[in-house]
Amino acid sequence: MEKELSFENAEQELQKIVGMLENENIPFSKAQELYEKGNELIKYCLTSLDEVKGKITIIKKDLDKYIEEKFD
Repeated sequence: MEKELSFENAEQELQKIVGMLENENIPFSKAQELYEKGNELIKYCLTSLDEVKGKITIIKKDLDKYIEEKFD
């Protein structure tokens, strides 16, 4: 997967692939290729979401600690 691919671009590309698989009469080999690429994009998006979730969790813990110290 490309390093510079953003979550938004990956999502758009994935939507395009899904549309092609749903709406177009494509050869089996091309469908398989698109399916594999779609799986890679899904993995990329899920990894990106996990990273953001981890960062948000850390920020929330820091904020909770700050609030607790400040207002207790």
